[in-house]
Amino acid sequence: MQKISTFMWFDNQAEEAMNYYVDVFNGSPNKTAESKVVFAKRYEKGLQAPGTDKMEGQVLVGVFELDGQRFQAMNGGPGHEFNDAVSLYVECQDQAEIDYFWDRLTADGGQPIQCGWLKDKYGLRWQIDPKNMYELVKTTEAFNAMLGMTKIIISDLESAGKN
Repeated sequence: MQKISTFMWFDNQAEEAMNYYVDVFNGSPNKTAESKVVFAKRYEKGLQAPGTDKMEGQVLVGVFELDGQRFQAMNGGPGHEFNDAVSLYVECQDQAEIDYFWDRLTADGGQPIQCGWLKDKYGLRWQIDPKNMYELVKTTEAFNAMLGMTKIIISDLESAGKN
């Protein structure tokens, strides 16, 4: 078991987000492990925390795995939004996998950012990059090409690196 895991604060969409991410990663063309919800503790009567009476039945905290990597989620209420300071990095095997994650995570309100970054419908930032990204952008020309991209196109980086 991993010693450190990412803990995500949601307003009230933790369960929806966990199920969404599990579905996305289980559909990956190159997945290496099953993605799943491992645990969910729900708000219930008698919980001694302010405002919990409005959240009864919703997930308080949950644990889920994406391709073998463990994450935690909590419905903690509004006021703590995700931002660009932290992102989840997905190392993809090929362009098909980049396209898959890009399309799935920008769907339903997600937004492309720049340089392989995107914001999903929950506001979480992701970097969707090829496994050899640092090799691909080692020339100034290839790095500049990457700066002009939203979704990474491996063949365009390879071409730029040859110039």
